Order: sequence, then C-alpha cells, then structure tokens
Amino acid sequence: MSAEANAALPEIARRLVRTTFGERATEPRALASGEWSQAFELSLDGAEAVLRIGAHGTDFAKDEIAAGLAGPHLPVPAMLTRGMVEGWHYAISARAHGTAFDDLSADDATDALPPLLNAIDDIGRMDLTSTTGYGIWTPDRRAPYTSWVDALLAIGTETARVPGWRAALADSDIGLGPFEAGLTAIAALAPYLPAERRMIHGDLLSRNVLVADGNVSAVLDWGNAMYGDSLYDAAWLIYWWPWYPDWRTIDINAALLAHWRATGPLPANLRERLHAYLIHIGLDAIAYCTFQRRWDEVRANAETVVALAESAPGEIGLE
Repeated sequence: MSAEANAALPEIARRLVRTTFGERATEPRALASGEWSQAFELSLDGAEAVLRIGAHGTDFAKDEIAAGLAGPHLPVPAMLTRGMVEGWHYAISARAHGTAFDDLSADDATDALPPLLNAIDDIGRMDLTSTTGYGIWTPDRRAPYTSWVDALLAIGTETARVPGWRAALADSDIGLGPFEAGLTAIAALAPYLPAERRMIHGDLLSRNVLVADGNVSAVLDWGNAMYGDSLYDAAWLIYWWPWYPDWRTIDINAALLAHWRATGPLPANLRERLHAYLIHIGLDAIAYCTFQRRWDEVRANAETVVALAESAPGEIGLE
C-alpha cells in the first residue's frame, strides 16, 4: 500500500469503529500493513477481532467464502461483517493468535511443517460444488478459464490489479526473454498436467499461516485462491523455502515426499507437475515485482525461471 494510505487508514479505522459500532467496539490499534490492506486489532461485542481496510473488497469476500468452506480441521477465521467506508473496503473477522510461519526458527518450523502439509491437504479437499472454471476465482465462485493449462499460461497476460509490468520488463535490462522462456517450458509440460480441479490457497507463507503450540492456528488471506491442481501449494513451499535462510537445514522436498508416501501413493507425474508450477510461481513473482519496481527481486526470480526452464523435471531435489 502507498505511504499516503498507510497514514490515512488509522484515522479512517477509528471513524468507522466509532460511527458504526459505537460502544460495542474498542478503539482499533494498528496490527500490520500488507501489500493490499492494513490490519487493526479491536474488541467487538466483547470478542477479539481484526479489522482490515483495503482497496480490494473481492479479497475480503473470498476470505468469507473460504471460512464457510473450511472443514473442522482447517482454521480459517470467521468473517463477522464486511462493508465500505469512505471509499475503502473493510472486513472484520474473528481474531486468530499465533506466530507467522515465516518468523519461526528452524526447530519450530520443523515441528509445524507436518501440520502445514496437512492443512494443504484440507485445502485441496474443500467442497467445490457450485463452482466453475480454473484459475483465480471471484466471489461468484467462478474462475475464468476452461482448463488448468490455460489458467497457468494466462500469467503472461496483464491484469487490472497488476498493470504495466510487461512494458516495464521489456524496457529493463532483464527483458522479456526469461519470462517467455518460462511460458514455453510450461506449455511443453502441459501433457503432464491434470484436469482435476481443487482449491489452491496460492499464497501460503507471506505471513498468511499462523502457528501456535506447534499447530496451524489460522490460514489467512484467500485473495489469490485458485481452482486447479492442489500440488501447486506444495510447489509454493518448494519455491520460496530457499528465501528463508534460517530454514536451510530443513529439507522441504524430503518432508513433502514423506508426507505423500504416508498419506497414499505418490501423485502421478509428480516431477513434471511441480516443475511447471515452480516456473509459474517464478513468473508470477517476476510480473508482480516488476509492477512494484523491485528490480533485485525481478532479477533473482528471472534467474530461477531460466534455470528451471533449462533443466529437466526432477532436478529440484525430489527422489
């Protein structure tokens, strides 16, 4: 969010709480500021709650849907109310406590990893009755693509939320070459990608998983949730794991293999599927970081995408 928004939203939050809830709520206090919204803690009707204010109400609507779909073993905070205030979207949800998975030590991350992998399984088991399509879905529970492959390849198309990145990338010294190489590699892997359609969180880590007493206490922020192959969430962990130096002693590939072997046969075409999703995650990071003009991160992700595009599936540590 912009510096101007960060400065203005605390006062907007206070006015919202005073005028809408009065004595039912306590004064909101800033919790954290993310890429798309700012969070505040408060008490509403005597219960702990979190108020978020942002420009994209679809994210909050998806959080509400995810909370309704979550089974008893998947902790997604209940949505209490949503609305608009002074041109901004807001949502108030039940407060969840815990430490962001991103902030865990290697020992604590090792302990919490099995519950996180179980949570990914629970996400993939969400009931998608009355939903359609593949890719990122909207609050009407529809996603825009008729196949999973089409949804993946659409990463090369700009969206209204992340505009202008293609021209900026083309004008940079990095260029579009790494991005196009990644798209070509995904297309070549298309025959291995399944037609199954399951729920994908699409943004695990990024402070969206809370852990308390060694268990997952909340899975937050469903704005990037998709319909498609649920192995994508596993690929997300593999891709971003090296960005956390404290976890270098944890073999995420071995942990995933052990989990899959303990819960059933290994998924078909495992290496090819993960390889395609690793490339896609890198492409998504290139587009977003270009939009944000975070060029060091663009370069790092471009190098990763090129390395993946030039390697064979399976050269990622899986055995």
